[in-house]
Amino acid sequence: MLDIFFSFNIALAIIVLLTSLYTIKPLDFMAFPTILLVSTMLRLSLNVASTRVVLTEGHTGADAAGKVIEAFGHFLIGGNYTVGIVVFIILTIINFTVVTKGAGRIAEVGARFALDAMPGKQMAIDADLNAGLIGENDARRRRTEVAQEAEFYGAMDGASKYVRGDAVAGIMVTVINIVGGLIVGLVQHDMNFADALKNYTLLAIGDGLVAQIPSLIISTAAGIVVSRVASEQDIGTQLVGQLFAKPQVLYITAGIIGGMGLIPGMPNMVFLMLAGVLGGSAYMLGKRGAQAAEAPEAEAPVAAPAPEQEEASWQDIMPVDTLGLEVGYRLIPLVDKAQGGELLKRIKGIRKKFAQEVGFLAPPVHIRDNLELKPSAYRITLKGVEVGAGEAFNGQFLAINPGMASGTLPGLVTSDPAFGLPATWIEAGLRDQAQSMGYTVVDAGTVVATHLNHLITSHASELLGRAEVQALLDHLGKDAPKLVEDLVPKMVSLSTLQKVLQNLLVEGVHIRDMRSIIETLAEYAVHNQDPNELTALVRIALGRAIVQQLFPGSAELSVMTLDNRLERLLMQALAASGPDGAGIEPGLADTIAQQAGQAAAAQEALGLTPVLLVPGALRALLSRFLRRALPQLKVLSHSEIPETKTIRVTSLVGAQ
Repeated sequence: MLDIFFSFNIALAIIVLLTSLYTIKPLDFMAFPTILLVSTMLRLSLNVASTRVVLTEGHTGADAAGKVIEAFGHFLIGGNYTVGIVVFIILTIINFTVVTKGAGRIAEVGARFALDAMPGKQMAIDADLNAGLIGENDARRRRTEVAQEAEFYGAMDGASKYVRGDAVAGIMVTVINIVGGLIVGLVQHDMNFADALKNYTLLAIGDGLVAQIPSLIISTAAGIVVSRVASEQDIGTQLVGQLFAKPQVLYITAGIIGGMGLIPGMPNMVFLMLAGVLGGSAYMLGKRGAQAAEAPEAEAPVAAPAPEQEEASWQDIMPVDTLGLEVGYRLIPLVDKAQGGELLKRIKGIRKKFAQEVGFLAPPVHIRDNLELKPSAYRITLKGVEVGAGEAFNGQFLAINPGMASGTLPGLVTSDPAFGLPATWIEAGLRDQAQSMGYTVVDAGTVVATHLNHLITSHASELLGRAEVQALLDHLGKDAPKLVEDLVPKMVSLSTLQKVLQNLLVEGVHIRDMRSIIETLAEYAVHNQDPNELTALVRIALGRAIVQQLFPGSAELSVMTLDNRLERLLMQALAASGPDGAGIEPGLADTIAQQAGQAAAAQEALGLTPVLLVPGALRALLSRFLRRALPQLKVLSHSEIPETKTIRVTSLVGAQ
């Protein structure tokens, strides 16, 4: 039985070593720490069993503990017990101080670096997921691999301690076997000292060697697993492909070995023969490389016939990305996760903030490089159409003048791509100086992220498709399923609900309070199916939220209103032309736009939000009319103002 188990132990060690050589990455052999523990306990168990047999049956001869221990003992001792003991100690020291200690140190450092790198890897996975580069399943799989890698190196760090302890135990067990065997042989079995020393030393060293050889093999396997660098090849292919890849290296080595073979007193034949083998191998490698380089030229005249043009198919139609960001090659480091990719993290934050504030999740931003752009240029696309573009110089900072900065700065004069404020691209060394002069200083990644955030917010209505509306209903249905079931599609169609929500988003109204929106539609949709009129009713229900969004924390609302005569004139034009307001006289329209712009500028100069307060019948008309010329101006109706708010009129539009 001991022979069988010792043979199995050696076979197991060889299997583990070869498996470690053929793994592509450490996680391919994820069970290795457990195997390390089990194999160590197996060796220790065999040591205990063999020790019992050696001490009880050792006096009968060298084969008392089986043929395996006897054979290994005879092979190592070779007739000289002192040499056998020294060689055994050397093997144990090699295992303990070199292989096991080195593998344990590599595993310890690997575990530390794997744990330190976990947050960065997790953020990179989240950035790829938010950018749409990978799907949810791929992200979940990669997160699991990151966690498993850290756990693997940590387990290897701990499991290597078992092997070191096993090496110490091997020395102690061997010493105990020799000393204990001598005592048992001399005292209990009346053997003479020479016979006792011969029997028990042979058995003890054979026993120790049978245990230490598998231990050394498995320690080597542990070192291979934790010391290899991840690649797409196993370690054997890497060694052959990288160590003997360059003929120049073999030529130089052959020259050095050949020179040593010419020195008198050296084993000349061995050195010269090895130099010849290395030189011949280098020649063959060089010849093979030359043939591979000439192969394309030789085959060029005999070109294969061009494949027949395939018929067009539906696979040729590529889907259009809802949101896209294209960058020049100098901006690639901003969106490359391998180089930091700060912009990826900012885009993730933009989408999260947008979802929290506006009320729905924006589509992922698909990022790609575009060599047709200027090196530092970028452009933002919406459904394949460019909606914004600009330049951002990586490594420089944009100093934006908010209107209160003093002095000028050396650099490229430009304007903020998001809001059009005057700005200057400056070197990093001028950052503190620009801030002290009152400039707002941001880096290139922030410039692109701010521009993207501004465009996403301003085009929120176009980003809200049917899929997003259905996702909103599904999300609300988790808390109020009956409310959603009663409204869509029984009372309001999905397209009507989408139109109402888009009308709100066009004017910058957030749709976070979906419960109030659904309840209002459920109340009025029975008698009215017009999306515009339903939008007006929903705005009244959201009046408190709309006012808080425009006047946060203020009980007094500073607003502009229409002059009474202009108000009556517009009401008459509305009654005559219908809700689209097509009958408004062009001169009057220009006057309204001009005076509203002047009043809004005066409001902004006072640090107030430009808001025009009008009767409910005129609100939709004036909002559509003024939105293109004055996007910063918000139009509210009297019915949208909560009763708890105080209104202060700052100017009258049309008073002149």
